[in-house]
This record gives sequence, C-alpha cells and structure tokens, in this order.
Amino acid sequence: MDPATLVKAILLAPTLTILVFALVRIPWRARVPLGLVLGVGGAFGAAATLDAGLLSYLVSFSIMAGIYAVLCLGLNVQWGYTGHLNFGIAGFFALGAFTTALVTTSAPTGTLAQYSQQAFGLELPFLVGIAAGAVVAGVVAFLIAIPVLRLRMDFLAIATIGIAEIIRLVFQNERWLANGPQPLRGVPRPLYCTVQEPTCAWLPAPVAAWLAPLAPRDYIFIYLGIVTLILALVYLALERAVRSPWGRVLRATRDEETSTAMSGKNVPRVRIQSFVLGAAVMGLGGALYAHYTVTIDYSHFNPLFATFIVWVMLMLGGSGNNRGAILGAFIIWGVWSGTAFLTEALEPGLRAISETLPDRSAYLRWLLVALLLAAIVLYRPQGLLKEETIVSRHLLRRRGAAATTPGATATVGGAPPAATAPEAAGRDPGGG
Repeated sequence: MDPATLVKAILLAPTLTILVFALVRIPWRARVPLGLVLGVGGAFGAAATLDAGLLSYLVSFSIMAGIYAVLCLGLNVQWGYTGHLNFGIAGFFALGAFTTALVTTSAPTGTLAQYSQQAFGLELPFLVGIAAGAVVAGVVAFLIAIPVLRLRMDFLAIATIGIAEIIRLVFQNERWLANGPQPLRGVPRPLYCTVQEPTCAWLPAPVAAWLAPLAPRDYIFIYLGIVTLILALVYLALERAVRSPWGRVLRATRDEETSTAMSGKNVPRVRIQSFVLGAAVMGLGGALYAHYTVTIDYSHFNPLFATFIVWVMLMLGGSGNNRGAILGAFIIWGVWSGTAFLTEALEPGLRAISETLPDRSAYLRWLLVALLLAAIVLYRPQGLLKEETIVSRHLLRRRGAAATTPGATATVGGAPPAATAPEAAGRDPGGG
C-alpha cells in the first residue's frame, strides 16, 4: 500500500467507525470493538481494493449524505419529536449557506467588484462561519415561529413553504446581498492548506510530513472527517436533549398538547424552542454544504432538493429516531445517486421511443423517489427504525435491573413491571 493510500485509509477509518457506533444498537462493550473492527477494516479494505476514482466518488457521496443527515436531524427535532409539519427546510438551508459564505469570504474589490456583489465579507474562520449560519437560521426561525406556530398541520405546511420561497427569492433578486442570480464564489475550504504546498504554517512538522503524500484533489478525505465530526456532535447533543425531561415534554406536546398544558408545561414556549433548534441544525447543514461546494446560488436550494428529499429520508429512516434519520439520509442519497446511472442505462431505450425523451430522463429519478415514498407510507409508515417507546436512560436502567434481580416481581407473559404514575408520564419522580 503506497503512502497516499495509507493516509486515505487512516482518514476514512474514524468516519466508518463513528457511523457504526451511531447505527448499531448493541451494548457499548460489544459496540466499541465491533465499530473498530468494521471501521478500520472497512477503511483499509476499501482503500486497498477500490480504484482511486471510485474511492473518491464514495467519499464525495458520503460527504453529501452526511450533510443531508444533519438536515434530517434538524427536521426530526421539529417533526419527529414535536409534530411541526415544516415544509420550509430549503429556507433555513439557504440561510445557513449564504450566512457562512458572507462571514468567511472577503468583500470583492477592484475590477471584481463590478461583477460580484455582496453585502459584506468578514474573512472570519470556518468555525465562526458555521456558527453564524446556525445562529442566523435560528433567529429567523424564532421570528417566524411566533406567528406561524399558531397554525396546525396543513396550514403550517403551506406557511413554511411560502416563507422558504420568500427567502430563496430574496437571495435571487437582491444582488447587493449575495450577488443575486449570479453565483457567490470563493467560499473557503477549512484545512485546505493541509494538502497544499507550502502547507499550513501552524501544522506540526510530523503531521505535515504524514499528510505530504496527499494532493489537492484528495482534500475530500479531509472534509469528510470534518463533516463526520460535526454530524457526530449534533447527533450526541440531540440524543442528550430528547432523552432529557425537555425532550419528553416535546413528545408529550406532540401526542397530547392539551394534557401537557394541563400538567403545567409551557406548550407555546416548548414548541418555539423545538422549531428554533431544528432550524439552527438545518442552518448548520447549509453552512457545511457551502464550504463543500465552494460556489453557491439560489438554484441550489430548490424545494425538491432541499425539502422534499429530506422528508423522504426521514420517513424512510424513522421519524422520531435520530439513528433512523442518519440511516435514511445515506440510503435515499444512495438511491438518488444510483438513479443517475439508471437513467443513463435507459437512455438508448428512451431514444428509441422518442428523440426528445432522453432530455426528460431526469424526471424519472423523481418518479422513482416518489414511488419509494408511496411504498414507505403504505408498507413501512414507522420507517426502518421505529421510534423508541422509552427514552429515559434512568427508566431503562431500572427496568433492566428489575429484570435481572433475583426475586423480582413476576409479570404475566414476561411483560415489564408496571410503571409508576410519574414514569408512565415520561417524567422523573421529582417532576423534571
């Protein structure tokens, strides 16, 4: 194995290992060795056996799937846990992308200023840019939530679609803001200097020597690690949130809002909080997308690509399950990518029917995704990974201890012991 392939395999290993940790649901004492074996073994096996072009394609595929997984996690907070029918994902996606572009790029000067316009360019670091994208999306969501969340279901969906289109059209028509209909170019790539000559001045000499075999075209391996790390942090943070008393209030609000209010919970505030949190996560996904594509414009945030497909991902993976959201993102992005090869294979047959039919083959991809969505709704409405009934780790530990304790109270048919009233309500006895 040559040095460049060895470095690529090492960079791939953490990504595959983290994915195994997130998607495999077994005790940690078995999950850790399994994740290490599958992650490290899969990374070295792929790097050693796959063609360089195919390996790069799979890495690019994983980057986009990871970005869509972040969007799915944001939607899962809103719909899966709280029941907000948000069809305005594209708007928050665009806000995150354009905000980080404006924050991290430099304002055009000289001759370039005649062809490219933007409101400002702060040239701030990548982390500041993606944080700004999440914050701006969250602030806009808060301003929207106050009037819009008074609506329910169909009316909320119509309102959020309209708001997303307004955001997209603002970026399209206001050229002073982000170059209008023309692309906004030059979004910086984080850690790109690690694959350039000369390398980053701050990079330790041993690390620089280790990364030296990589060429600029291999930067995607670096960015895959960045996307995977952020995806893992978002997943862990949301898992902690939805398993907390606050998360259980979200579920209670979704299932029985009136009873939740009668229990003393501030339902409007909780609904706004979940909407803002989900939008901020979507803005973070948009920021990651901007730094990956380097060039963005309003057409990237078409509702089909930035809203509809995210809903299909979440519904397939499992609404109300964060692991399902990640799994659905990877599967549907794989289906979407695979249909591109399918339409190419069908092109000769389509041309035999009509000379103009191959020009419309792209619509076949949406047709296949729509048929998949219909199949999910009919045959697997709960998704591949259904929502967990018990989310409190405290209750899970107590139930597991009761099942293994000698002399524990017997139950009919092996059913778990009946929960106390606070436990049945999904709350700690102390009222948390």
